[in-house]
Amino acid sequence: MTPHEVALIAGMAVITFAIRYTLFAVGHRVRFSPWVAQGLHYVPVAVLTAIVAPAMLLGEGGKLDLGLDNAYLVGGLVAIILAARWRNLLVTIIGAMLCFFLWRWWLA
Repeated sequence: MTPHEVALIAGMAVITFAIRYTLFAVGHRVRFSPWVAQGLHYVPVAVLTAIVAPAMLLGEGGKLDLGLDNAYLVGGLVAIILAARWRNLLVTIIGAMLCFFLWRWWLA
């Protein structure tokens, strides 16, 4: 690694730490309006959706792949169904992963 890259990574680490530490250090003194607090409640769901949806829906080359040969899509749909039905994280993870791997094995 060049000194420039090391400095860049160190700078990003310092900025990330400073932002998070500031929120933890003074977070108990900051009060959000009920409207903002309610909106912040949905941030994890939105971020997780933004990460998972492209992996489920996009195939090779970034093209939309909605076919039954897309094991990521099938596993994701099974995860959604299991989570909606049982609302149990362990059941959702095990069931979806089992479906994903069995689907890939069956297609191969």
